[in-house]
Amino acid sequence: MRTDVRRTHNAVTTTSSAAAAAVLAGITTVRNLGILAHVDAGKTTVTERILFLAGETHKRGEVHDGTTVTDCHPQERERGITIFAAAVSCLWDGHRINLIDTPGHVDFADEVERSLRVLDGAVAVFDAVAGVEPQSESVWRQADRHGVPRIAFVNKMDRAGADLDAAVASIRERLHPVPLAVQLPVGREGDFTGVVDLLTMRALTWDDGPGRDGLREGPVPEELRAEAEHRRRRLDETVAGLHPAALEEYYEHTALSTATLAAALRDLTHSGEAVVVLCGSAYRNRGVEPLLAAVTAYLPSPLDVPAVRGSAMGAEGSEGAEGAVGAEVERAADPAGPLTALVFKVNVTASGRLTYLRLYTGTLRKGDTVLDATTGRTERIARILRVQADSHTETDSAVAGDIVAVVGVKAARTGATLCAPGAPLVLEPPVTAEPVVTVAVEARRSVDTDRLAVALARLAEEDPSLVVRTDPETGQRVLSGLGELHLEVAVEKIRRDHNGLEVVVGRPQVAHRETVERGVTGHVHRHVKQDGGAGQFAQVVIDVAPLDGPVGAQEGGGFVFASTVTGGRVPKEYVQAVEAGCRDALAEGPLGGHPVTGLRVTLTDGATHSKDSSDLAFRTAGRTALRDAMRACRMVLLEPVVEVTVTVPQEAVGGVLGDLAARRGRVQGSDPHGATAAVTAVVPLAELFGYATALRSRTQGRGTFTTRPAGYAPAPVAAR
Repeated sequence: MRTDVRRTHNAVTTTSSAAAAAVLAGITTVRNLGILAHVDAGKTTVTERILFLAGETHKRGEVHDGTTVTDCHPQERERGITIFAAAVSCLWDGHRINLIDTPGHVDFADEVERSLRVLDGAVAVFDAVAGVEPQSESVWRQADRHGVPRIAFVNKMDRAGADLDAAVASIRERLHPVPLAVQLPVGREGDFTGVVDLLTMRALTWDDGPGRDGLREGPVPEELRAEAEHRRRRLDETVAGLHPAALEEYYEHTALSTATLAAALRDLTHSGEAVVVLCGSAYRNRGVEPLLAAVTAYLPSPLDVPAVRGSAMGAEGSEGAEGAVGAEVERAADPAGPLTALVFKVNVTASGRLTYLRLYTGTLRKGDTVLDATTGRTERIARILRVQADSHTETDSAVAGDIVAVVGVKAARTGATLCAPGAPLVLEPPVTAEPVVTVAVEARRSVDTDRLAVALARLAEEDPSLVVRTDPETGQRVLSGLGELHLEVAVEKIRRDHNGLEVVVGRPQVAHRETVERGVTGHVHRHVKQDGGAGQFAQVVIDVAPLDGPVGAQEGGGFVFASTVTGGRVPKEYVQAVEAGCRDALAEGPLGGHPVTGLRVTLTDGATHSKDSSDLAFRTAGRTALRDAMRACRMVLLEPVVEVTVTVPQEAVGGVLGDLAARRGRVQGSDPHGATAAVTAVVPLAELFGYATALRSRTQGRGTFTTRPAGYAPAPVAAR
């Protein structure tokens, strides 16, 4: 009897181990990636072709026709740009690809930031004519901060002026990784028909048929053979110089085998030392299959990325298997581990609330109760959905590495950690950018005031970069965001989602900052309060000075606090209270009540009372002392500035330069490119309101411009 039980137990254990191994094997075939690029580089078209080739769609969607899967919001289809990050999923060559199509406009950079926080890899799309554009560089730097491995796809190879080598050179010069082009174009511009794969030394060409069977594979054309062999030798040499194992084989054979080269490319992609570069024309369905092959071959699975890190949570003073409260904990992508998931997007509609999750560890099942470790509230998972942009397929469970949406979570906000109640952990949330543009928003009819409040609260819940507050002086509701277009889209969303709600919007205003240009030393403040019982006493002496560097060079010029007090005249615990009080004072500056940045405060002396001194007294003293000291300082008002790249016909450059100068812009350069020129300037954000209309008028509709934040700079005296 015991033998049978033992045999049964062993059989169950073996089956369980086999099931766990099968799940882990499944995770190795998952790729969580984003599509990153500048506006109009072709991100959405690339995504559409991937879905079409994978069989998820039966017709190729087009941005200009408004028939794409990921640009599903009416505003996206009307404007022809991606506004909201959209998640889709497909199967390719035995791999599940979870893909997020991200916006390319700078006003929606926060959508990119939240997406990159949960992705394991990315495809950076570049225009074959323009190369690396300003927003391409910005999203690349965002991916650098998150350590996301990337491959590059040079799109629009069929355009006039397309040049793969020039695009690769711009990647090397502006982004600084080592670009490794693994393809050679077959044909130029309008005659572009395919690529030569330098790893297999085979030619891949496509016809213009509407189906999925347009790919043809054959030998390298004779006229390209010498060039292909030359590029393969250069590729071998470059990889050998970066990868130790490849170098060893190269020294022995003066060439690399296909297997060694592919393995080295994968390692270099994961480490970020190099970026694999492919090319094609997504619109004409050329080059997408090799791109998908590169995604599965070179980008990491959830098991290949470092274990996620978080802070252990629990009852104060408790200590569990993972360590004391607040200790850093690592959790690998193990389906059998404790559940750990990050909320990276929330979509609130009249019919319900969708919460988008990235699962890092554990398994999530329908009906599970999870803990929101950020708030301590428990939530019940009613449904789990596989997401296909605006359509969904229900599933019973999701495992580590999956990106899914759930229904039933009522209060978790973007950045919250959902975890197993018995093993709470808080993950670092995505960073939210500070808003720079503000508008007053009011309901046209007083009876709609409450409806507007609900609509604004829903907006802020969906998009943390939108901030809603009430102006204490005017009583108006104020909506702040990352740009004019950002706020325009938000207001239009209110009008569309809440039928009959008429909204009145004020003129946009920029978010100013204040900083110290010349400080003060030895400012003394004595705080004494006696109203019966224990009183309050604190005396502080502070120096205030600007931080090193140009005034307002960076938005977050920041705040530095130091103490040089000796002899215990101000105990250490009170020093911390003084710092907290100084940080309180930074909320409103003396020039106009704007936040203060870019200053250094040093506590040099102070005094205490044996009975009446307390944390509260010193915090109050620190706050009042800094407020008074700033009134004695020479303060400067700062305004947000942006780097503008204006692309116009050569004949319109003079007029554009004059217009930028009239807008207080500082021109940094003009780069001619054929019949057009790209003018770069740093311009105050306030001067760019309505610039799109002015530029179209000045260039007969042929001019375009892009912006990216460039920090803060001193405002003119008239604005102070």
